Amino acid sequence: MIYLQLLVSFIKIGLFSFGGGYAMIPLIQREIESHGWLSASEFVDIIAIAEMTPGPIAVNSATFVGYKAAGILGGMVATIGVAIPSLLLILIVSKYFFKFQDHPANKMIFYGIRPVIVGLILTAAIFVAQTTFFKQDITINLSCIFKNQLSIIDLKSMVIFAFTLAALIKFKLNPILMIVVSGILGLLMSYHEIFY
Repeated sequence: MIYLQLLVSFIKIGLFSFGGGYAMIPLIQREIESHGWLSASEFVDIIAIAEMTPGPIAVNSATFVGYKAAGILGGMVATIGVAIPSLLLILIVSKYFFKFQDHPANKMIFYGIRPVIVGLILTAAIFVAQTTFFKQDITINLSCIFKNQLSIIDLKSMVIFAFTLAALIKFKLNPILMIVVSGILGLLMSYHEIFY
């Protein structure tokens, strides 16, 4: 039964995820929550692993979620599920796209889809930020901040985030280098907690 649930869930995710892997993250999160396959922190870890490994983040995420939920076969089923819609849609669309790419209706459709993609990616970023920057599962609300409950904020993660953001935007450093450096920073900042 879980294999069928994985297949249907990831076909649905693959079918309605316009905008690439990052736009899929909110949809994957919703499916994971509805089926109880992973916790929020486990899902964020999977996103981090999927980002670091070669290949599309959506396929990697599906593989990891499926594996965590139902082992190797679950990983294969989820991966097939997320890939099938893209494969079929690109075969159908590619046949007609170039013929109608300059049609005004086509341009207006893409004009309407672009903001939604930005919204989906932003939703994924907010979800990852909530799970990364706060020590407990919370819903961001301003009353927490105004009541000086800053103890729930993970300052180490905020420092690594600020360092990485500055290095990527200001100095245009290689993202792969930043992943490695940030991993080392995380280890150094948590060394005392891990080994003592």
